Amino acid sequence: MNKVLFGPSGNCKKFYDEGNKSTLQTAEWLKKQGANFFKGGLDLFEYSFGQGYRMKSDVAQQIGKQFENYNIELSVHAPYFINFANPDLTMYDKSMGYLQTGIKFLKLFNAKRLVFHSGSCGKETREHSIKLIESRLRECMPLLEEQLDDDMFLCPETMGKTMQIGTYKEIIDFCTISKKLLPTFDFGHINALTQGALKSEEDYERIFDYCSEKLGVYRTNIAHIHFSKIEYGSKGEIKHLTFEDNVYGPEFDILCNVLVKRNMSCHVICESADTQAEDSVFMKKLYLSK
Repeated sequence: MNKVLFGPSGNCKKFYDEGNKSTLQTAEWLKKQGANFFKGGLDLFEYSFGQGYRMKSDVAQQIGKQFENYNIELSVHAPYFINFANPDLTMYDKSMGYLQTGIKFLKLFNAKRLVFHSGSCGKETREHSIKLIESRLRECMPLLEEQLDDDMFLCPETMGKTMQIGTYKEIIDFCTISKKLLPTFDFGHINALTQGALKSEEDYERIFDYCSEKLGVYRTNIAHIHFSKIEYGSKGEIKHLTFEDNVYGPEFDILCNVLVKRNMSCHVICESADTQAEDSVFMKKLYLSK
């Protein structure tokens, strides 16, 4: 059986409430989470540079070494400013730069996956924005491929708001451009965008089947996943919630059944609001019980 890995995006409230102050302490702390239920603690951690790259290289190397020592895999989230749909060439260059700097941090962290948002419509039509993103990815991926190590991926993410580019089909189609592109399925986003449509195993199977058809079974099985419950309105995502929510969803047990049935080996990153480590433990415990 393949192994699905679990962990949080960022440090949760509990981490700081227990007196921890630095991500240099995170790896050891994560290995203790869930100890009452399973051995080895949590498996993953995603470091977000959402507001920009504000870390010195030597600190990144220290963090990477800590996670390597505790056998926890790191991924990186690139700044939210990336927008390959912006017609301004200066913004295109900046977006490219954010990915190149992200690759530098992958290497400093000894991490393998760089998650990024592909873009938003702005004043343009959705069709025009999609075509612009496609053309720019085709143009820039050869250069980025040269900078990536063999086991590294760039991971465009499905989005939760109507003006953002990133339905699951759009993201999968972008990933056909290069074998170094791996989809990030944010199922909270997908659920919010579709007004709560993720209700059955078939709803998840449909997404994975489309991915397998377009990208093959291997890339589908190792896909990057973000999971959280998200409040939504008519324009999609409003805010992230915790697993205590019983109104908006989605529910992890349904996705868990699919991951087990398909014998997948995805990375599942929890983005719950302040309880991402606790909810990661819940997911791993449930998965191991199947």
